[in-house]
Amino acid sequence: MIDTKQKILDTAERLIGERGYAATSLRQIISEAGVNLASIHYHFGSKEELLDEVILRKAVPVNAERLARLDRLEADAGGAAVSVDQVLEALLMPMAEVADREPRFVAVMGRMISEGLIHGIAEKHFQVVTARVFAALRRALPDLPEQEFLWRAHFMTGAMAYTMCVSPSRVLPGTPVGSYRERIERLIGFVAAGFLAPVREISQVETTK
Repeated sequence: MIDTKQKILDTAERLIGERGYAATSLRQIISEAGVNLASIHYHFGSKEELLDEVILRKAVPVNAERLARLDRLEADAGGAAVSVDQVLEALLMPMAEVADREPRFVAVMGRMISEGLIHGIAEKHFQVVTARVFAALRRALPDLPEQEFLWRAHFMTGAMAYTMCVSPSRVLPGTPVGSYRERIERLIGFVAAGFLAPVREISQVETTK
């Protein structure tokens, strides 16, 4: 039998994924979960804390797997830099594997992006992993200028969010959707090539105020 806390989390995940965070009220959640408002306050305290729990129950194991894979790669490398492809696989594959099992969670994260909440969530729940991944990528790309590295990391983050949250069939009609793992395998090749590409000279355009 599903306990009350699990029932609330399952219902909140479904409703937020379908309607968005702002459009989902606590009243709607308790109505569909078949619980009372006191249960929400007892288990979570607030709507924001409920959202945190919805994200954490999937993010915690994903982040743990990411760090474990990086640990193994770095141990195998024996002090040498881990390749860009391997770092990206450690970052992205655990996410893809969970997404294939839990597509509702992908919908929630898509809502976080569209509602402008993803930056705060990333700082709160993914900062440790982000710092570790960026450090590993930096070691793999010692000659890449810092500003260029940050731009490429920025592009990677955007491509990752778009790949996970937008079906390819919406942009390219007739394209097989495939699994999230398939999408991520393609993304790894694309992003790795971007990180390893020669640095272009950027023309400076003067702007007038």
